[in-house]
Amino acid sequence: MGPLAGLRVIELAGIGPAPYAAMLLGDLGADVIRVDRPTGGSPGIDRLTGRGRRSVGLNLKHPEAVTVCLDLVATADVLIEGMRPGVAERLGIGPEPCLNRNPRLVYGRMTGWGQEGPQRDRAGHDINYVAVSGALGSIGQAGGKPIVPLNLVGDFGGGALFLVMGVLAALVERSASGSGQVVDAAMVDGAASLMTMFYEMKALGLWDMGRGGNLLDGGAPFYDTYETADGEWMAVGPLEPQFFATMLEVAGIDGFSVTDQYERGRWPELRGELERVFLTRSRDEWTALFEDTDACVWPVLNMSEAPDHPINRSRGVFTEVDGIIQPAPAPRFSRTKPDLPDPTPPIGVDTDHVLGVLGYGPERIRRLHDCGAVFSPA
Repeated sequence: MGPLAGLRVIELAGIGPAPYAAMLLGDLGADVIRVDRPTGGSPGIDRLTGRGRRSVGLNLKHPEAVTVCLDLVATADVLIEGMRPGVAERLGIGPEPCLNRNPRLVYGRMTGWGQEGPQRDRAGHDINYVAVSGALGSIGQAGGKPIVPLNLVGDFGGGALFLVMGVLAALVERSASGSGQVVDAAMVDGAASLMTMFYEMKALGLWDMGRGGNLLDGGAPFYDTYETADGEWMAVGPLEPQFFATMLEVAGIDGFSVTDQYERGRWPELRGELERVFLTRSRDEWTALFEDTDACVWPVLNMSEAPDHPINRSRGVFTEVDGIIQPAPAPRFSRTKPDLPDPTPPIGVDTDHVLGVLGYGPERIRRLHDCGAVFSPA
């Protein structure tokens, strides 16, 4: 089930945004076959991002394994790889041999710096790509250091989501042209694209280059977090005047009105009042007070608390797979609702079955195991 049912994706095992991109495609119904290496493709942190796969164990340093991989590619719609530029080519599974074998293939590539340019061969991680995009330098408190926004902006937002968008766009184009192509997704590109609105505000003179001094970076006292009496936090975000007025009323804050909201000269005073007031009650007490209002004030939850929040429960934002609570597939579809994903498979568990589907006979499969080209769990 799912809108991508019938689509086959070959994933070359790796870490970070490429596995997450494959997970998203699998969540939407694609048949994802992960090509795992003998040593595994991740440092043991793929219990969730590795869900919804079948796993084929191939030693891609063996020429027979490369032949098997290209046979898989011949049956696929999409290939996803997150290796350094040139590695797939050296293994014999780069775009040229894959597209020669399957001209309709969409070959998705995920890197930090892109496939071309002077930085293509340099090492890097999420924090580096976010730094040079202008995103990292814009996040943090006034007078403080840049704050790392987890791996959300580089790896997953600027990387995986842009790779998935590019793959889906190429599939749409293929329906007209009949031809596949290479999708070059770089995290530095995606992270910069995510900053478009803020570059627009800068061009209009509406964004101060200092951190923590703007409307949406914690500079505005009505768009920030405030500590409560029990050491927890509330997220306050009433940007519109009517919501700001409701927040003032529910919090019992006097001496301010909607006409003061965007008067920057009064922001320090308003911040001080908000800090004082929110320290007078616990997070749960504030949550109860603001419940059913449009004040845009909500509790800040940790990852243990979030799955149990009534809103998340009612919508099914989280699910349980293989005994682990995790985010459910998103977004939602009216007709083609995806099934819940299967747990992450053991490395190589589907090797023999997939080879059989490719038409390999038992004797050939045995020879491939004997020569070390393929493997299954012991």
